[in-house]
Amino acid sequence: MNKPEKEYLDHLEAKRYSAHTLDSYRRDLDFFFAFLNEEGLLFDEVDKQTVKDFEAEELARGVGPRSLGRRMSALRQFYDYLLRKEEVPFNPFEMVHAPKKPIRYPDALSEGQVSSLLNANAKRTDALAVRDQAILELMYASGMRASEVVSFKKRDVNYRQRVISIIGKGDKQRLVPFGQTALLVMQTYFEKQRPTLAARHHSTRPGDAFFLNERGENLTVRGLETILRSVEQKTGIYLGLHPHMLRHSFATSLLDHGADLRLIQELLGHASLNTTQVYTHVSKKAMQEQYRAYFPRQGKPDDED
Repeated sequence: MNKPEKEYLDHLEAKRYSAHTLDSYRRDLDFFFAFLNEEGLLFDEVDKQTVKDFEAEELARGVGPRSLGRRMSALRQFYDYLLRKEEVPFNPFEMVHAPKKPIRYPDALSEGQVSSLLNANAKRTDALAVRDQAILELMYASGMRASEVVSFKKRDVNYRQRVISIIGKGDKQRLVPFGQTALLVMQTYFEKQRPTLAARHHSTRPGDAFFLNERGENLTVRGLETILRSVEQKTGIYLGLHPHMLRHSFATSLLDHGADLRLIQELLGHASLNTTQVYTHVSKKAMQEQYRAYFPRQGKPDDED
């Protein structure tokens, strides 16, 4: 690792950037400095054309516009840092715009797919079936983020009112409601399976999160992703399942049944209504598909009167 890169990463670490973010920045910088090495350039010799050449090479390597946009943003910030330290005369990344990102609508399951998944998982008889069912039911019934699902504690659940108090993005607290079906399986998990999992923990400080892994430790986001993959394997229903898919399915289902967009914004914990509006596109797509499938007088363009 070269000196400017190391100094910048040390700077970010001192600002308490997460390990995940630091790894991401490190990869972005490594790709760029590898490119400079091939071109025989030093970091302070980079100009607008160099940046455009790097951008073109990344696209040729198959890097998507979204990933490239994030990488260009990271490098722009790196050169801002160098500029403040007067190690470069200007920021060349300010002169080049990243390619436009295509609109990416969220993946969402249909209500039929969700029902099939939940029904199939409910038939499991293995040791972790109840916990996994509680996770699936809660995620679909609440639209919680993966980080929120793995972090809420036992004390945060109000069974009587069927709400969970969570801390979401930006350390904002909100109450998340969940349904009766989720309530029943969550209670079963908490009373019958969680104590067994907690007993497996050998530390003096057992996990205090509501959901525990098979070792009795607090569940992690990566662990949650692994659980969803294992659910597909154990049920034989392969949907490309991931935490955000259940969150998107929750929002789309609400919208399809007439829920107000601002209510969905509040339930999802979105700071901006613009973020929530992407679900209107998902719903419109589903509406168009249903229309084409069931309306008898479709006709072709040249059949029109």
